[in-house]
Amino acid sequence: MRLTGVLISVLIFAATACISTDNKRDGASSGKTDDEEQTPVNIPEFNPDSAFHFVKQQTDFGPRVPNTKAHDKCADYLTQKMKGYADTVIVQKSKVRAYNNDILNIKNIISVFNPEKTKRILLGAHWDSRPYADHDPDKSVRWEPIQGANDGASGVGALMEIARVLSKNNPDVGVDIIFFDAEDYGPPESDQSNKQDTWGLGSQYWARNPHNFGYNAHYGILLDMVGAANAQFPKERFSTYYAPDVVDKVWSIADKAGYGKYFPDEEGGPINDDHYYINEIIGIPMINIIHLKTGSESGTFFKHWHTKEDTIDKISPQTLNVVGTVVLNVIYRE
Repeated sequence: MRLTGVLISVLIFAATACISTDNKRDGASSGKTDDEEQTPVNIPEFNPDSAFHFVKQQTDFGPRVPNTKAHDKCADYLTQKMKGYADTVIVQKSKVRAYNNDILNIKNIISVFNPEKTKRILLGAHWDSRPYADHDPDKSVRWEPIQGANDGASGVGALMEIARVLSKNNPDVGVDIIFFDAEDYGPPESDQSNKQDTWGLGSQYWARNPHNFGYNAHYGILLDMVGAANAQFPKERFSTYYAPDVVDKVWSIADKAGYGKYFPDEEGGPINDDHYYINEIIGIPMINIIHLKTGSESGTFFKHWHTKEDTIDKISPQTLNVVGTVVLNVIYRE
């Protein structure tokens, strides 16, 4: 994903949901309202060790850059693993043109749960990794690909664990999990041409060609860089612009779960990520849970963003657990 300089004036609505969690990991409080005491909701447990394993399995392939063997092998792994969890798995293959006119062979991996349900939640993450370490302090490695443990693999790993949970605990809504390809194949930092829409190529393709004709979802949640220790996920600005009610719902759940330090009630910068194209092209209100520095106009990512140091040792099971638990609460409280 890239930073965007677009400034948006938005009205931040007050959160109206008073929702708690039954999951007690990480010191979460029960905090139930009177209504919830009368109608308790059973929230299945997210396993952070399982999620961490799924992250590591991806990074073990090496950089997952389109048109490479590692990319092909990881696609096969993700597809086969999700077939063990979902009702249906669709591999959407396409060719897209990169910023430099290279043709990329991409695969969006779509997993469908409860296909008969009309009310649906869309969950997403990108599974490719950056072809350039263009923010590495060592200039000699800036044209080398990165492992992308946090930037890519962490969101996919969290969603794979959520898929495992869904397969054992059927929710009352339909859920579609999409691993978007070619999100991070944008121009290197040294390229000042400012070409538009050169990021998020897989999500742009899916938004124009959804796996089901006329597909729609009640709302969507994108996970990006959700695995670093002591991460913070302020309210990304495109999310508050396109889907303020969804932001309120998710941040309220996080707060009631005792995860306010991870989900501060502060706004971050606007990020041109996969959710932007889902909102703009197909019109599904989708938010982005993404590691940002709070109070930043342009957004500042985690320390090792787009460097060779974005490796598996930077991934925290505790952070994966926080994000996964919040998302499971969102699903099972619908």
